[in-house]
Amino acid sequence: MGANDERAPRRVALAASGDAAGRGAGGASSASTIAFSVLLAASALAIIGTLHFVAYVVPTEASMGVVQKIFYFHAPAGYAMYLGATACFIGSAGYLARGTQWWDSLAKAGAQVAVAMGLIVLITGPLWAAKAWGVYWTWDPRLTTSLLSVLIYIAYVVLRAFTGDSEAERKFAAALGVLGAANLPIIHYSVKMWGGNHPTVITGKGGGLGHPDMKLALGFGFLSFTLLSLALLWSRLRVDLASARLAELEQEALEVGIGED
Repeated sequence: MGANDERAPRRVALAASGDAAGRGAGGASSASTIAFSVLLAASALAIIGTLHFVAYVVPTEASMGVVQKIFYFHAPAGYAMYLGATACFIGSAGYLARGTQWWDSLAKAGAQVAVAMGLIVLITGPLWAAKAWGVYWTWDPRLTTSLLSVLIYIAYVVLRAFTGDSEAERKFAAALGVLGAANLPIIHYSVKMWGGNHPTVITGKGGGLGHPDMKLALGFGFLSFTLLSLALLWSRLRVDLASARLAELEQEALEVGIGED
């Protein structure tokens, strides 16, 4: 009997076990897909509704004009960056403690969301500053610490994309994810500790939101970016878990001889 004939029963057994596992997980997978689709649709509707409300309902601020409407996206994007960074911290800490794939994938997804939302903050902020301060950028404490935080998560994403996937590299990235979270409280309290030009609009200092529609628009903005960040986080988590599982199956297939010439 040839080598290929000996491997044939093992291939059939592997395929049969895979089919059984697929049937068992089919219901949970279907429910997860439906829930993700609902979340994605809700985030899309919330964003479209917020854009319409900000553009056509919210009054134009007297001193800054239409540029002030950037605020309804700038502040929520900063909050969404915190959500991604928190997910990265939780995933990194979980991986250091448990060492499982799910925690590592959560950390990667959180870092990617933090980078995406952080870039929105760094783009919208200077557009607002150009009107408010006359310059696009100053080394204000909050701006500087925000930039540092985004750079940390960019470093995390680059590290995971262009290095290996060994346990040592994962632990190093996890340590970076934990370290990156230490900068978040500094961003939040930087204005109180070191002053600076950055306004605290929500609390009423530096302008405030005088009209009820302005407060409502800000609430819509926070809702939209919360749903969007959760959808992105879930999406990247699913993709990374699927990629990891595919790599495991490829390795198992090679071990039993499937795919060899």
